[in-house]
Amino acid sequence: MKLEHKKQIVIIGGGITGLSAAYYLQKAVREKHLPYDVTLIEASHRLGGQLQTYKRNGYVIERGPDCFLESQESATRLALEVGLGDQLVHNKPTSTLIYAREQLHSIPGGAVIGIPTDISPLLKTNLFSFPGKIRAAGDFILPKSHHESDQSLGTFFRHRFGDEVVENFIEPLLSGVFAGDIDKMSLMALFPHFYQIEQKYRSLILGMKKMSLPMSKEFLNDSRMFLSFKTGMQSFADGIAKKLNPESVKLGYRVEKIRKRNKRYEVVLNGGNIMMADSIIMAVPHQTLNSVLSDYSFLQSLKGVPATSIATVALGFPKDAIEKDMDATNVLVSRNSDSTITSCSCAHKVWPHTTPQGKVLYRCFVGRAGREVVVDLSDDQIVNNVLADLKNTFKISGSPELSVVSRWPNSIPQYTVGHLQRMEKVQQGLTQELPGIFLAGKSYNGEGVSACVKQGEEAVNNVMQYMMNQSGQDVFQIG
Repeated sequence: MKLEHKKQIVIIGGGITGLSAAYYLQKAVREKHLPYDVTLIEASHRLGGQLQTYKRNGYVIERGPDCFLESQESATRLALEVGLGDQLVHNKPTSTLIYAREQLHSIPGGAVIGIPTDISPLLKTNLFSFPGKIRAAGDFILPKSHHESDQSLGTFFRHRFGDEVVENFIEPLLSGVFAGDIDKMSLMALFPHFYQIEQKYRSLILGMKKMSLPMSKEFLNDSRMFLSFKTGMQSFADGIAKKLNPESVKLGYRVEKIRKRNKRYEVVLNGGNIMMADSIIMAVPHQTLNSVLSDYSFLQSLKGVPATSIATVALGFPKDAIEKDMDATNVLVSRNSDSTITSCSCAHKVWPHTTPQGKVLYRCFVGRAGREVVVDLSDDQIVNNVLADLKNTFKISGSPELSVVSRWPNSIPQYTVGHLQRMEKVQQGLTQELPGIFLAGKSYNGEGVSACVKQGEEAVNNVMQYMMNQSGQDVFQIG
């Protein structure tokens, strides 16, 4: 009897996207008794990518993401599957202030990621000048936009509400999530529903009031919509990794080139090692994709996609060092402010498990599109700048007893205008020229832990469909 040759599936990139894909692929192979070998290749010597947790003296400090949205179920489902359900913890109720015009301001009530659903709170707030409020009310009478294709978030929202509302309200909220330039970021890739509401109702405020926006509850204050892990986000990556076949993981191997060889692929690793693959999941940033597949012109459109560098700065203090704490859990900073910090969170309030009794922990972000030079400063310089900003907001005596600076160069890809069209072109090119290679990760179709897990799932479904189509088998699907 002839033994069936095992097909080789390679996953490149060991961040949360690649880990998710590896877990679900190996599960499918095991449960369906499929003749596939699955290999996960990671250039560094650890798995998890930006999911990194630093623990010291009772502090639990996230160097990268500190949570994920509960409403996006992919990450929660995976956490339960790998046995981490008892480690999941909700955030405490949150409230947010905006630092603009050198003052702290409450967010006008009823807003959804900076988009008003009621004009009254907008008129009462001191966040905007009187002319700025009058301009914002123009949303009721201005015509809908006439862009038939994509446009920037800045163009769209400035047309509806004017510069002041955008720069002091909408931009800080969006930059807190994407660290990007609102005048370059794609409306249709990030928030197409706002365009759809405007096209249907003309006025965005009236449209928001009439529609029950599914995502709105995810951005309202005083909500418990996020999940993390008592033992830190890195435990999520570690928990997934423990479920993988240890022999299937190759750490410290960098993919230098991928070459097509008939219906298979030659994966060239550092040191001259070569693997053959029947299908590949590229769970890597777009910069790496362009490097290892540099011979394919359809990928050139991704070459100019910018990626922002940021740093997180965690500062721990004895509680009695804080004479006046924030009146909220989060502060977002307007781009027009003379501040190093772009946002700051009171981790001791939002995530009590991160902070020992009698201590406070502030987690600040620095760096945004156009202001990334701060990330290159020394740790001491960054900490001093951040501390000076914090002291402008509330009274702190003394220096922090703990400071942790984590740099993430070129880590946040920017979905600039035309992103969806670029990705469509890339996908068409892969299908035609590199069948069996699939993309997944935050460079392509959504940022955040949950979005990356979901892309890992989708990539597995694509691989399974491709492999089974090749062999004439029925398609297996997860999710």
